Amino acid sequence: MWLAAAAPSLARRLLFLGPPPPPLLLLLLSRSSRRRRRLHSLGLAAMPEKRPFERLPADVCPINYSLCLKPDLLDFTFEGKLEASAQVRQATNQIVMNCADIDIITASYVPEGDEEIHATGFNYQNEDEKVTLSFPSTLQPGTGTLKIDFVGELNDKMKGFYRSKYTTPSGEVRYAAVTQFEATDARRAFPCWDEPAIKATFDISLVVPKDRVALSNMNVIDRKPYPDDENVVEVKFARTPVMSTYLVAFVVGEYDFVETRSKDGVCVRVYTPVGKAEQGKFALEVAAKTLPFYKDYFNVPYPLPKIDLIAIADFAAGAMENWGLVTYRETALLIDPKNSCSSSRQWVALVVGHELAHQWFGNLVTMEWWTHLWLNEGFASWIEYLCVDHCFPEYDIWTQFVSADYTRAQELDALDNSHPIEVSVGHPSEVDEIFDAISYSKGASVIRMLHDYIGDKDFKKGMNMYLTKFQQKNAATEDLWESLENASGKPIAAVMNTWTKQMGFPLIYVEAEQIEDDRLLRLSQRKFCASGPYVGEDCPQWMVPITISTSEDSSHAKMKILMDKPEMNVVLKDVKPDQWVKLNLGTVGFYRTQYSSAMLESLLPGIRDLSLPPVDRLGLQNDLFSLARAGIISTVEVLKVMEAFVNEPNYTVWSDLSCNLGILSTLLSHTDFYEEIQEFVKDVFSPIGERLGWDPKPGEGHLDALLRGLVLGKLGKAGHKATLEEARRRFKDHVEGKQILSADLRSPVYLTVLKHGDGTTLDIMLKLHKQADMQEEKNRIERVLGATLSPELIQKVLTFALSEEVRPQDTVSVIGGVAGGSKHGRKAAWKFIKDNWEELYNRYQGGFLISRLIKLSVEGFAVDKMAGEVKAFFESHPAPSAERTIQQCCENILLNAAWLKRDAESIHQYLLQRKASPPTA
Repeated sequence: MWLAAAAPSLARRLLFLGPPPPPLLLLLLSRSSRRRRRLHSLGLAAMPEKRPFERLPADVCPINYSLCLKPDLLDFTFEGKLEASAQVRQATNQIVMNCADIDIITASYVPEGDEEIHATGFNYQNEDEKVTLSFPSTLQPGTGTLKIDFVGELNDKMKGFYRSKYTTPSGEVRYAAVTQFEATDARRAFPCWDEPAIKATFDISLVVPKDRVALSNMNVIDRKPYPDDENVVEVKFARTPVMSTYLVAFVVGEYDFVETRSKDGVCVRVYTPVGKAEQGKFALEVAAKTLPFYKDYFNVPYPLPKIDLIAIADFAAGAMENWGLVTYRETALLIDPKNSCSSSRQWVALVVGHELAHQWFGNLVTMEWWTHLWLNEGFASWIEYLCVDHCFPEYDIWTQFVSADYTRAQELDALDNSHPIEVSVGHPSEVDEIFDAISYSKGASVIRMLHDYIGDKDFKKGMNMYLTKFQQKNAATEDLWESLENASGKPIAAVMNTWTKQMGFPLIYVEAEQIEDDRLLRLSQRKFCASGPYVGEDCPQWMVPITISTSEDSSHAKMKILMDKPEMNVVLKDVKPDQWVKLNLGTVGFYRTQYSSAMLESLLPGIRDLSLPPVDRLGLQNDLFSLARAGIISTVEVLKVMEAFVNEPNYTVWSDLSCNLGILSTLLSHTDFYEEIQEFVKDVFSPIGERLGWDPKPGEGHLDALLRGLVLGKLGKAGHKATLEEARRRFKDHVEGKQILSADLRSPVYLTVLKHGDGTTLDIMLKLHKQADMQEEKNRIERVLGATLSPELIQKVLTFALSEEVRPQDTVSVIGGVAGGSKHGRKAAWKFIKDNWEELYNRYQGGFLISRLIKLSVEGFAVDKMAGEVKAFFESHPAPSAERTIQQCCENILLNAAWLKRDAESIHQYLLQRKASPPTA
């Protein structure tokens, strides 16, 4: 499953610690202790106790589900008939299954060759989402058929078997019936053994209106008239391979499609809203290239005869990897050649790559329990980049990985309220919580580090061994380590257990000494904490694969070591005194580096003259920003380094820089010198803005388009006069139909005119939203509406967020945009959430969208008392699936407050001094 991306402006609150000189260390330790005491006083230092939970008993298990469902698309109900071929392993007079929001009408069990036994009672345990079927006589060991007739509701919660609203080309509102079962919602569509390790085959039939498309995991094998109604047909699908319940899917609705065959003969279709088949062609092309890439990489063929990719109107996640029928948000699948921007094309390519990787890694071999969710998601989140790099080398996608995933994971994992990659999961309410940046982005980052440590050849060999050994079965993390260890001969389990079983990651502190023609490096590691240096008794240790490069060859490692102890000395032969030395080539190792002053000084010129590779320039700046946030160096030192990026040409480096300046701007919105930091932003971004201009030049490509949008948006938001004037001119021409804005310029122009506009501007934008036929354009507008500054208009935007005009899954980004737009917006969004909590919680309860809503809305606060207010609100308005997120948000608020108290005055002084005597480029 792909989770829709969080708002970029709130990404990466990165933190960085290390062994500074002793007096400063003592100061930091006392600071750190004070911060920790504050966390404890607010009750934020430990997660609440887990709810009691038991997995299903193993005395009865399914072999095959024969399932027939008849959805009613007008009354939003469905009827179901289940005949499950099952095995009774030990004698019992009851069968316990998962069941939620379903009413069982009748149930019986027919032992093979014996008489039917009718269930005499159905005991629903609603909190545990189980039902116990009681039988008047004992079911003896052996096989038989469990028959259940039931009814359910096509709900509007975007989980289970639910309804999705769409508008026909003629303007009529209709509903499709669609599914989203991961993690634990198959039980809302039919009674089942809803655990990933309880696999079975499925024979699915759907009884549907004859003018609707009906799809499921497998190909259609029969379509015949339904006896009772000439307007209805029964569609039967081929039997699936052995699979987990969370991967079952069915869709009933109106769709067009485009199709092709992959070079391996697999039928690939992309289903789109009616009249938009053309918009499925890009995803079709990506999918047709991706299937053979994975087949060759894993050396295991795709196991089904077809794969469908379908755009669903109302969809909570970004996409879901149902075997053979992958469901997507419209914006994660549809590309309009004229109206889609470059970043949308890239996103579609990544999401398609992610979900198709799951067809092997997750579907063919499935995690044994949700504790190992990261195996599915971390792996797919890594290999999607490998796949996109293969299909679109011009995207420079691995540099983007560092900014999008690696740093995002480190931001979260530096908190006291993070969690290990492998986290014990019990009750269903706990599962959604771990669909987060740790499972996805840290998981992907440590697999990237592991791949680099093993080498591609042995990694592929190990993957093939793993998939071959466990196909159609379940596996745990240890099983993957064993396969990779056998393939590589390296101590994979010993190394990787330090990364998956304990939370956090190390800081590597390094200092150097020249000894004749050699360079001696002294390395030490310690846990990296957002609240200051680690103060516990037993500091965790990691086995860290470390690469070391020098200015002699900045793109290749001079030495690779495995740091398996707290301290190490390393001698680099033949390194001249004037050469720099850098750790973590390519920013592949999942750790932070703190250099001694002398080492850092020698590296900084490599930013200005570009002799450091882009991903290393990015990593260096990011480390320094995090050092400042933790109070180890002054934020002013980082601002000075940021000014060295004046010659920077790389999109991703600028993107990361922009992100960090955004974090700083949000922090300083709590001061009375917010305008001064905007002047700094304009000074940093103006030169690159002038070089790029507004219009594409001959020979430019994908990354130039991304960079232009980023820079113009940054300058426009900061109020850069020439940018603002040009944005207003182009916006006027766009609205009047004189010159339509290119898709890549729409976000920055919309943002700029709204931020510096009035009620008329907002009204025009809402009109454009209403007229937009494409969901991408609607989302583009929704994400920038929060930039408006007037309290009255902010309220109008918040009201709009809950209106029928905004799809349920997109309300979150509208409210989050308001919270991230301004200081007043943040307060207004938080009040709006409190005032409308019942409606919002009812809409997203139990899903990850409620966590995202909370995170986007409150994490920008920087006053201690707000952490207490947030905590108190959620104590009286519980959100069990967001408990960890709430803890993390409160911790971040306290960290922001400490940062502001510590550095605000020195930042202000620096900005004033800079204004008095501007630096020369």
